[in-house]
Amino acid sequence: MALLSKKDSRLILDPLADNNPITIQVLGICSALAITAQLKASIVMAISVIAVLGIGNVVISLMRNVIPSKIRIIVQLVVVAALVIIVDQVLKAFAYSLSKELSVFIGLIITNCIIMGRFEAFALGNGPWRSFLDGIGNAAGYGVILIIVGFFRELLGSGTLLGIQVLGDPISKTGLYAIGYENNGFMLLSPMALIIVGLIIWVQRAQNKDLIEE
Repeated sequence: MALLSKKDSRLILDPLADNNPITIQVLGICSALAITAQLKASIVMAISVIAVLGIGNVVISLMRNVIPSKIRIIVQLVVVAALVIIVDQVLKAFAYSLSKELSVFIGLIITNCIIMGRFEAFALGNGPWRSFLDGIGNAAGYGVILIIVGFFRELLGSGTLLGIQVLGDPISKTGLYAIGYENNGFMLLSPMALIIVGLIIWVQRAQNKDLIEE
């Protein structure tokens, strides 16, 4: 017997491509611009959002029948704020330098449209298991875009990946730098993240014509 039904599998797989939170729903763009200059920061932010949204969806789902409708947004904010504080403290304990680098952007997970949107649109109307899958799927879809953008921005902007030189040494002129290659400093600027996201959107729509709006 399969662990996940076809319907449950779509909760995870759809946000990775055809219903991606960033490229299709155009949510969570701010962090995609701000923290993707380095691949390591992109990965940590992706993992943080997966943890917050996966657990948060379950908590909201478990509470869905007892949350008064008039204060549901406040309750959702309290839940996500508590989870973000836990994530922030874990980062400070085990990855302090990275925590300082991400600084305010971890706290801004609280206001991430994807998280509040999934709480409101899915967790309030579905059981814990399906809500968990929905949270993991949407957060993973968000994280995949962050990692792709971070990969190209760090590689082309700094010539490194995860801080490791992969194109050679720009000072001693080894590797690609020996034949005249230079890092593209523009890739480290936030607008380049938007351009890369735009290219991803273009590729998605070129491969799947159904995504093109009339």
